[in-house]
Amino acid sequence: MAEGKLSSKVALVTGAAKRIGRSIALRLAEEGADVVVNYKTSKSEAEQLGGEIAARGRRAIAIQADVSKKADVGKLFAQVDKEFGRLDILVNNAGIFFPAKFEELTEEQWDRIMNVNLKSQFLCAQAAIPLLRRGAGQSHIVNISSLGGLLAWPAFTHYCVSKAGVIMLTRCLARALGPKILVNSVAPGTIQFPGEEPDEDYIRKVPLHRTGTGEDIADAVALFVKSDFVTGQILPVDGGRTLV
Repeated sequence: MAEGKLSSKVALVTGAAKRIGRSIALRLAEEGADVVVNYKTSKSEAEQLGGEIAARGRRAIAIQADVSKKADVGKLFAQVDKEFGRLDILVNNAGIFFPAKFEELTEEQWDRIMNVNLKSQFLCAQAAIPLLRRGAGQSHIVNISSLGGLLAWPAFTHYCVSKAGVIMLTRCLARALGPKILVNSVAPGTIQFPGEEPDEDYIRKVPLHRTGTGEDIADAVALFVKSDFVTGQILPVDGGRTLV
């Protein structure tokens, strides 16, 4: 593989074994980065992804960690330090999504989605700072948020609040960690994968008349991590859904 813009860089992608995280990890490897594939339960998928990245000529390791738990996060970053001695890119991708009527939403459901979607990004960003500051040049954090952080979806109030928190976390970190660490967020619209039933309502509404792919999100992440003069920005990748 030809050397890319991210050659010699080390990237960590949380929740990388499947779907969007997988697409992001592959794209960063294609751009030249070595990749840490974090997973919680999808061990076989994470190890398969690591093999695919290695086949592209990059180094990859799969590390199990529940990134909503501080102890796990500490062990994750300690292992990254041991294996690579550096970190240049953190992509906070791990997240969950499920509907619940607000009047029926339980405290357990609220806590679960806040822990996975928002607390994990706080914990990982905080733990990553020493490594991100270690290398020469600038480093990057990209937080995966959602259109749900920008639009009100009553059936997903808990999810929307968690992703709105990710957006504000991104902006605060951009101010707190610059100029060494650049922090941005990608806000996906509806993203679908082969075998899933098409979201016809979304396709009909949006100007581009299609749902997004994992590669669309990976492209946006690559744009951020290859830039030296963009921080604190939220990029909707939604086919124009925020226009309607």
